[in-house]
Amino acid sequence: MAGIKVFSIFCCSSSSCQFCDHLPTAPACCSSRYSLAFLSCFGFIVVYALRVNLSVAMVDMLDTKTDDNSSSSVCPEHKGHSALIHNHTGKVYDWDSETQGWILGSFFYGYIVTQIPGGYLARKHGAKWLLGLGILGTVIFTMLTPLAASLGAGYLIAVRVLEGLGEGVTFPAMHAMWASWAPPLERSRLLTISYTGSSLGTVLSLPLSGLICYYLDWTYVFYIFGAVGLLWFFLWTFFVSNTPDSHKTISEKERRYINSSLKSEVSTFAKDIPWCSMFTSLPVWAIVVAHFSYNWTFYTLLTLLPTYMRTILGFSIQQNGMLSALPYLGSWFLALLGGQLADCLRERGLFSTVVVRKTFSVIGMVGPAVFLVSAGYTGCNYVMAVAFLTVSSALGGFCSSGFSINHLDIAPSYAGILLGISNTFATIPGMVGPVIARALTSSNTIEEWQTVFYISAAINILGAIFFTIFGKGAVQPWAVPGYESHIQ
Repeated sequence: MAGIKVFSIFCCSSSSCQFCDHLPTAPACCSSRYSLAFLSCFGFIVVYALRVNLSVAMVDMLDTKTDDNSSSSVCPEHKGHSALIHNHTGKVYDWDSETQGWILGSFFYGYIVTQIPGGYLARKHGAKWLLGLGILGTVIFTMLTPLAASLGAGYLIAVRVLEGLGEGVTFPAMHAMWASWAPPLERSRLLTISYTGSSLGTVLSLPLSGLICYYLDWTYVFYIFGAVGLLWFFLWTFFVSNTPDSHKTISEKERRYINSSLKSEVSTFAKDIPWCSMFTSLPVWAIVVAHFSYNWTFYTLLTLLPTYMRTILGFSIQQNGMLSALPYLGSWFLALLGGQLADCLRERGLFSTVVVRKTFSVIGMVGPAVFLVSAGYTGCNYVMAVAFLTVSSALGGFCSSGFSINHLDIAPSYAGILLGISNTFATIPGMVGPVIARALTSSNTIEEWQTVFYISAAINILGAIFFTIFGKGAVQPWAVPGYESHIQ
């Protein structure tokens, strides 16, 4: 309820925004579709908290006496000012850089497997229980992480793979659900509110993980975030429905508004899925390439930014989580701002859908590349380094209104499946990126990290170019035959 009240203030004040002329046919405030957006946002907060907490905990899980190159940093260490002593009661391990890379990347070996099946099953059987049970499974295995680590690196890798299997269905399932819930002219708003939970989850979990590690010990990171995940599962079970027609408390006015806005786009009854057309469609591959490119940088930083903060910039575990969260706070803010701006530009007819998607994608991919490379040349100027890394990730937030939701523009009936396809390829960077980055930074020198940043930047720019050339903004003929888009 608190989330609904906050949004009520936001949407009522934003209705007079200079970009927007009117409220939607069915008011947004306290509506079922925006309630879904906030509850799914909470879900993605949980998803990313469970995904990234290991990145911070890893700093405290390593035996600094035996871990290669981790006992000191390149730059002078920044001493904390806490009156409390750092809690070191958690068990530590002597994993080398290569083992660390495999542990951090193992999640994605499970994550990649359930992408396309997740989209297919969500379309066929509904997304509510698929998404809910997927996250519940991840919660359970997260709480088993300390036990797995004590048994050995192999067990920990196995548990992380199982966590990935559960989380792999989340984005495809949510995309499939939004195909039935998001009116075309509200897609950017609703989906950015929903999916920016990933950035917000990172923002919250990184500093909280650092504080938990510092004042308790690293094992509590997994227990506490697991408990929050259980709370979300119960809320999701009781308050969410697959479609507006099956929702028990939605107003009739809102139900008619959503259904009428989608009736010419969504065909949930089509039994045959045009697999061949999907895999031979250039607009689909434009999304795939952009998604892969963006995620290379995103996952590299997501898993290794705390390591960079510690081994290069010299921040303690207590400071590490807070500073590592700053880039994602910026991403969350600009993603929300971009979602509002993108839909307002389309509503007023100032720009076509394809122009909006491409523009936001270029800003969200080329901008981060420039600032990421720049961060590698700041040396031990930690203020500039943190500032450049923050701006780099923040600009990436604009992609939430670019290629990230383009699946719903070109094939709303198959959006979940398309996201499963693109996210399958986009998961590969999460599997190999941390391993390659750790292999390239075995000595933890600034020059080695510059190489990592250059590779990420180059891949980002190539993805932006490909999407700009081949991306589309209208429903494709193979998706809904005979459909005439009202926003070309």
